[in-house]
Amino acid sequence: MFGWAPDAFWRATPAELAGLVRACLGDEGDAVPPDAATIARLRERFPDG
Repeated sequence: MFGWAPDAFWRATPAELAGLVRACLGDEGDAVPPDAATIARLRERFPDG
């Protein structure tokens, strides 16, 4: 959706991911960035290797 390569996505910080969510949602609420544990679970579920 954001046009990032998988390695760029997985290297993104929670704040960068929150910025992308905010950009998509506009003023529809506060974006809460995922914490490190959530990112780790996503990496395990969706490996790009």
